[in-house]
Amino acid sequence: MMLDTLHTLEVVRRRGFASRWGTGAVLVVVVGWLAYTVVTSPNLDWVVIGRYFFSTPVMEGVGTTLVLTFATLGIGLVLGAVLAMMRQARNPVAVAAASAYIWFFRGVPLVVQIVFWFNLALLFPTLGFAPTNAVITPFLAAMLGLGLHEAAYLAEVIRGGFLAVPRGQVDAALTIGMTPAQATRAIVLPQSVRVILPALGNQFILILKGTSLVSVIGGGDLMTRAQQIYGQNYQVIALLLVATGWYLVLVSLAGVGQRFLERWAAS
Repeated sequence: MMLDTLHTLEVVRRRGFASRWGTGAVLVVVVGWLAYTVVTSPNLDWVVIGRYFFSTPVMEGVGTTLVLTFATLGIGLVLGAVLAMMRQARNPVAVAAASAYIWFFRGVPLVVQIVFWFNLALLFPTLGFAPTNAVITPFLAAMLGLGLHEAAYLAEVIRGGFLAVPRGQVDAALTIGMTPAQATRAIVLPQSVRVILPALGNQFILILKGTSLVSVIGGGDLMTRAQQIYGQNYQVIALLLVATGWYLVLVSLAGVGQRFLERWAAS
């Protein structure tokens, strides 16, 4: 029956070679025109960009951005691993506590958390025997906001890696006398790392870009330095392009590192 109606079906031709290249040519022309209008704009001073790209304040901002990124990743990994194990525990109190933490810190915007830690002195004027403002510096407030926020996301990333390992392998390890800690270290972690690494690389890039929010409290990062400079010389677009250039360089390097880690994990 179906063979009898086969001759009535309409043959749809594939889009031709010229059509595909025509679309590509249009996109190239549009992007080229936009780039040309920006580069040749009389309101954009390329001398200012060249002067400040490797300037001391900008390089200090790049260094602070990298320190914040790695510190945030470290805090997020340690605390996220603890939260992931709590979510996997059979203790309902531990599961509820970890779930509440993840719900809260994923639900509150990151910039709100950063500003809260920066203004903690309004809630607690002193911490121990020292004024809160002397303890919670802008850099520490930024690290706390970024680290505690990132831990909530990495907890789910790590838990997803744990869940990717079949439960039967863990049960088999326990039956031959391994403790839960030994089974986790010898069986779960080596296999879950391959699942976690790609997502971890993406989170690293998100952290790197997320450090720009620290500028709202003057945390000394790259964006803060750019704002401080254009607040003096009023070259807003030029300094934003300086910051953009450095973010693109750092993200590109992070992407290369991510690919190497993924190849290493797959080998």
